Amino acid sequence: MSDPTETNGTAGSAEAAGPAAPGGGPGRHVRVVLVDDHRMFRTGVQAEIGQTEQTGVEVVGEAADVDQAVTVITATRPEVVLLDVHLPGGGGVEVLRRCAPLMGDTEQPVRFLALSVSDAAEDVIGVIRGGARGYVTKTITGTDLVESIFRVQEGDAVFSPRLAGFVLDAFASTDAPPVDEDLDRLTQREREVLRLIARGYAYKEIAKQLFISVKTVESHVSAVLRKLQLSNRHELTRWATARRLV
Repeated sequence: MSDPTETNGTAGSAEAAGPAAPGGGPGRHVRVVLVDDHRMFRTGVQAEIGQTEQTGVEVVGEAADVDQAVTVITATRPEVVLLDVHLPGGGGVEVLRRCAPLMGDTEQPVRFLALSVSDAAEDVIGVIRGGARGYVTKTITGTDLVESIFRVQEGDAVFSPRLAGFVLDAFASTDAPPVDEDLDRLTQREREVLRLIARGYAYKEIAKQLFISVKTVESHVSAVLRKLQLSNRHELTRWATARRLV
C-alpha cells in the first residue's frame, strides 16, 4: 500500500480517460486529494490531471481507505476531494460523515466529487445525501474531469450525463424513496461484506480488503444470512444482484 500522503504520480492513465488538454484556464488553481483503494488508478489520475502548469490541478495527497482519507483530508484541507464509493473501512459515505465539519466550514469548505466505476442507485444517492457535490464515473475523460473539479470547487453540482436525470428524479420527488426494510437491518460493515461476497470474493480476500480477520468476516456473513433469512452465499448473491448492490 502506498503512503497516503504520496503526491508524485508516475506514467499511467485513468480508466478509459483520454489525454488531459489544458483545462484549468489562466489563473485557475485547485488543490485536490485522491481517495481510491487502487494505487494504479490513483497513479493514472495523477498522470492525467496532476500536471499543474497545464491543468491548474495540484494533487496534494492520496489515500487508500477511510482512515487514511480522513487523516490526509484533515491535514491538507484540499478544496476538492475525488472520492471513490467503495473503500475499505466503511466506504465513501463514512469519509463524508467523518469530514462533515470540513464540508460545513464557511470560510474554507472541503468539497467532494465522487469518482467511481459504479452507477448503482444506492451508491449515487448515498454519497449525494452524505454531502458530495457530484458523481462522475471512471469513463470520464481527463479534460472533463478537470473541468468537473473546478465546477465543484466553485460550488456547482456535477454529474455524468447518464446519472443526472436519475439523480434529479430521485431528489425532485415529493415522495420519500422506497425503504428496503431488509437492507436497513444490516450495518454498514455488513453491507460491505455482503457486496464483496456477492462479487465472488473469498473470505481471505474480504478480510484483506476491509482490514479485518477472516473470523470477523465469517461472523458478518452469518449475521447477514440470519437477518435476511438466507441459507448460503449463492442465495445471498442472488439477493444482492436483484437489488443492484453488486
